[in-house]
This record gives sequence, structure tokens and C-alpha cells, in this order.
Amino acid sequence: MEDVKVKKQNLRNEIKDKLTVLSQSDIQGKTGKVENQLVEFANFMESETALFYVRPDYPINTRRIIAHCLRLPKKIVLPAFDRERHITLWKISSLDKDLLPDTFSPNPDRCKPVAFSEIDIAIIPGIAFDEKGGRTGAGRGLYDRMMPKLPNTARKVALAFSEQIVPQVPMEPHDKYVDIIITDRRIIYKI
Repeated sequence: MEDVKVKKQNLRNEIKDKLTVLSQSDIQGKTGKVENQLVEFANFMESETALFYVRPDYPINTRRIIAHCLRLPKKIVLPAFDRERHITLWKISSLDKDLLPDTFSPNPDRCKPVAFSEIDIAIIPGIAFDEKGGRTGAGRGLYDRMMPKLPNTARKVALAFSEQIVPQVPMEPHDKYVDIIITDRRIIYKI
């Protein structure tokens, strides 16, 4: 197992190195392409309740996508993780007002709880992905714990730059796969 953890960390470092050479203009252009593909994606358009993430430690910044989605007739949900890695889901109405100060977590005093069973599509973060839907995140295992709680019918979708796609992500038995990866160049369906 230790060997897999080392391989995952090496892969994270490799991807971060690839992404650091991208200019801000490249990142904005690639993000725009990913955003456009997501909002035109049939599973996304048909969904009523979408789970997102808001984290600066992942390459794709979802704030602009979420802001767009808040104008649609769609329920936008963010997860909250406590110190014991317990997960709760919260409906947000505003990125500016509904997050706790200096965090990326929903404010339970302003947001309404949402059941996992309500999620139609889940946008899952990651650092690296492969064409089989393998993913590695930041290394905390939070989303690997969350994904099994989602309904079987909920599409698990990753947003990524093409630089984040690798031939194979090292996986451990507890690691979970995404169904679809939307990149700036193509949409990858898990094979």
C-alpha cells in the first residue's frame, strides 16, 4: 500500500508541474471550454440537483460555473466535511453569502440541508484522472468516502484540463471511480 501512496503523491506532483507552466490566459481559456462542455452536457442539463465543490487546491475553479448555475432552475449543493470526516450536504443560494468566512464550506445557519438521495449529478474534484474513471484527489479521501453515499443513478463527473489525463492512476481498494470526465478537449466516458 505504501508504494501506491508514493505513486499517487508522485503523480500529484507531476500534474502540478504540468499545470504550473500554463499561463493565466491558458487556464482561463481551458476553464471556459470545460464550463461550456458541462453546461451543454445532457446529464447536467437534465439534472435538478447538482453537487459541486469550491476549493482553490484543485485546478478547475468552479465558482464561475456555480454562479452561472445559480441563475438556472437548478438546486446547487456543496459538501461540508468536519474534523472526523463526516459529510453533510447543503443547498446554497449565493456564493458570497452562504459560505463560512475564510472557508469553502457552506454556512449551516444560512443553508438548508440536502439528502444524498436528492443528488442527480455530482461534480467530483481531482488532480489526475485516467480513461477508466480512476482519479486521485488531494489525498484526504473525503470524496472517496462521499461517493458511495450518492444514489446509483447520480452521475459522478470530473472536470479537468487535458494535462490532468494520464495513462493510469494508481488505485487502492477504497478509491472510487468517476463516470465521466469533461476536459477542455473532449468528454471521456468510463470504459
